[in-house]
Amino acid sequence: MKKNMNSGSSLKVIPLGGLEQIGLNITAFEYEDSIVVVDCGLSFPDDDMLGIDLVIPDITYLKENADKVKGFMITHGHEDHIGALPYILKELNVPVYATKLTMGIIENKLKEHNLVKGTKRKVVKFGQSINLGKLRIEYIKTNHSIVDAAALAIYSPAGTVIHTGDFKVDYTPVYGDAIDLQRFAEIGKKGVLALMCDSTNAERQGFTQSEKTLGRIFDTIFSEHKNTRIIIATFASNVDRVQQIINSAYKFERKVVVEGRSMVNTIEIAQNLNRISIPDNTLIDIEQLKNYPDEKTVIITTGSQGESMAALSRMAGNMHKKISIKPGDTVIFSSHPIPGNEKAVTKIINELSRKGADVIFQDAHVSGHACQEEIKLIYTLVRPKYAVPVHGEYKHLKAQAKLAQELGIERENIFILSSGDVLELSEEKAKVSGKVPVGTILVDGLGVGDVGNIVLRDRQHLAEDGILIVVLALDGVGNQLVSGPDIVSRGFVYVRESDELLEEARSIIEEGVLNCLDRGISDWGKIKSVIRDSLDDFVWKKTKRRPMILPIIMDV
Repeated sequence: MKKNMNSGSSLKVIPLGGLEQIGLNITAFEYEDSIVVVDCGLSFPDDDMLGIDLVIPDITYLKENADKVKGFMITHGHEDHIGALPYILKELNVPVYATKLTMGIIENKLKEHNLVKGTKRKVVKFGQSINLGKLRIEYIKTNHSIVDAAALAIYSPAGTVIHTGDFKVDYTPVYGDAIDLQRFAEIGKKGVLALMCDSTNAERQGFTQSEKTLGRIFDTIFSEHKNTRIIIATFASNVDRVQQIINSAYKFERKVVVEGRSMVNTIEIAQNLNRISIPDNTLIDIEQLKNYPDEKTVIITTGSQGESMAALSRMAGNMHKKISIKPGDTVIFSSHPIPGNEKAVTKIINELSRKGADVIFQDAHVSGHACQEEIKLIYTLVRPKYAVPVHGEYKHLKAQAKLAQELGIERENIFILSSGDVLELSEEKAKVSGKVPVGTILVDGLGVGDVGNIVLRDRQHLAEDGILIVVLALDGVGNQLVSGPDIVSRGFVYVRESDELLEEARSIIEEGVLNCLDRGISDWGKIKSVIRDSLDDFVWKKTKRRPMILPIIMDV
């Protein structure tokens, strides 16, 4: 891929992640010598990524063109849109632009990584435009399951692109104003080249319910469970949800405890920025719980996705230091399981039920993403020439493409991209003109990118088949076997019950090593491979297993 792919007159849209999956959202917009990057998210590891904590995007392309990159434009404060920033900013230090609460959450992350001083940050208001090189970016108010979410209008000499970010149309949001549909329409009237629209719920018919409808549902649940303690699990970032739970708790004269580090942090930031209003004497510290009867308390907690280390899982497993589940507790899941988490959520529900809790997991959640009718509404207001569905797995992107076609956009003007595609847009034409390098970088503890496919393959191998370590000592001068071979088994067989098997394996290795020495082979690499091959054959014949074999030769 050549470094400079400019023809000068088209706007390039380059997703570096976030297509093919939910998460890892990051897209570059490039016009001549100006690149603006929208979002910088992480994703969580797949089941086969053993021991990996998080996955971040590969920004090779941005580093190769670092002199053109003007800044990161962030749409909202969810992990899949901001989580990779602390890692990426260490490699590409450019300014970050975001709305108030989003910036508050980002700054909290930067503090943990000691990056606050070195990072230029600017809080943007809705309706404000930022000029970066040859691009101008306007922030448009939208609604989502976190306050201060924005869509972006990206103006370039080649035309205007609207990126919705994650959004829904909520006419009665809990905090702040409804989505600025008027602005979408105004920009649409002037002419929009392409619409990049959230596809998460593109398969769902109808409208997404307003977040406010949950207020009534919580009131009903509270009035039906007046004599029990109430525990509600939801996403740490859903400030509006917490607001409504607090409203109901206040109405029913209950004290509220917020539990789970990420939630405590987010609520604290939201309070400091006046994005949540909590009546006096409603929030109490976890230590004060014991001073109130159960039926006068509400615990809002993390762990609605069954995460093993989150507060709710620890409560369910009797591992929480301050709170344990009691018979009669009412536990409410105010979330839907994210695809892939269903098993973990069911496990927690079973554990809670076993402890005598009454578990409610229906009807206590509304989505933060637009369903089909809202997607159609945005298309109708914006009237784009080209449609580029974003944010979702392939099936979601496909569902939105179908909607766009129904609304009269021609098939050849709809682009379902893959990460790394370079989409060149201009009034005359649009085409995928090339690919840039993309991929994922794995974060394990403090190591960023030091665990790759080979290490993961080894971890998989160890997890599935265990390891046999063969230790022996050779006299380097006389080419004699001085001691061993000894065999150490971990995760392969239980040694005490497998004496015979290991003894037989020992004699096979010894025979192979002595054979090498008799033939005058002194190359340790060769001896190791003889050990590996002979042991591998033997173990496979006897057990039909293939453990990792690690020969260690010592020089005496």
